[in-house]
Amino acid sequence: MRKFFKQVIGSAMLLGVVFTACNRDQRTEGEKSNVKTVKGLYSFGPEMKSFTLCEDGREYWVADSVKNLELSYSKLNFEKPYEPVYVELEGYFAKSDTATVSDDFDSTLVVTKIIKISKEIPDGPCAQ
Repeated sequence: MRKFFKQVIGSAMLLGVVFTACNRDQRTEGEKSNVKTVKGLYSFGPEMKSFTLCEDGREYWVADSVKNLELSYSKLNFEKPYEPVYVELEGYFAKSDTATVSDDFDSTLVVTKIIKISKEIPDGPCAQ
């Protein structure tokens, strides 16, 4: 009887692991299908990583999944933090994790690819 009980518990745990793995793959596929190319201003500093969309001025927290955006920003050699740069990025929008993101941002832009980053902000809706 004890051996049977252990087999049932083991099977249930294995089924749980398989179910969790399948759900994670579906969520990742859903996020990939929502990938968009966006243009806007990116600012980076010790306490904030933000992106302002050129087309409507909405502001988002930034999560850098490729781990290159902060590095590319740093290579532009600003004397002080939070200087805006023009960026063209691929990514998707997700609900912000309130434990790690300021209350000012209800959505997060998860960056999957950097297309362009420049100190020169083009004329038009992105010019401040």
